[in-house]
Amino acid sequence: MAQVKTNAMRILDAKKVSYEMLTYDNKDGKIDGVSVAEKIGRDVNEVYKTLVAQGHSKNIYVFVIPVAAELDLKKAAKAAAEKNIEMIPVKDIQKWTGYIRGGCSPIGMKKEYQTFLDENCLLLDSIVVSAGKIGVQIVLKPEDLKEITKAEIADLKK
Repeated sequence: MAQVKTNAMRILDAKKVSYEMLTYDNKDGKIDGVSVAEKIGRDVNEVYKTLVAQGHSKNIYVFVIPVAAELDLKKAAKAAAEKNIEMIPVKDIQKWTGYIRGGCSPIGMKKEYQTFLDENCLLLDSIVVSAGKIGVQIVLKPEDLKEITKAEIADLKK
């Protein structure tokens, strides 16, 4: 497979942040986080998914949580200081982020949205997130992801 540089990787390269690229076969259509963790041989607690939601204020927020976990909308709203929060429809992900479902990276979205990382990521040496393309993941230090996305740490899981 040819080396693909995604926007997220170019940003990491420009900021001299070290990362590792992992690829997986997606021909079977299994692109959910748990399947991806299995395909790349990583624990589901190390692989994180990027969720995009909209607050009562109409602001867009990004939440990065372990793939096997479910976002607690009440906790997410509290973290974002919103009355309530709803996931944006899958069909609107590309409009807001520039990425598609299954290939949505917290790094390099169309705009810089307020981002929240689940607090458990800090217990890990490295975490895996989408590189911004289906079939490509990046492994990096949680602290580097926090810095690059200007993320806040919060308790986000159900």
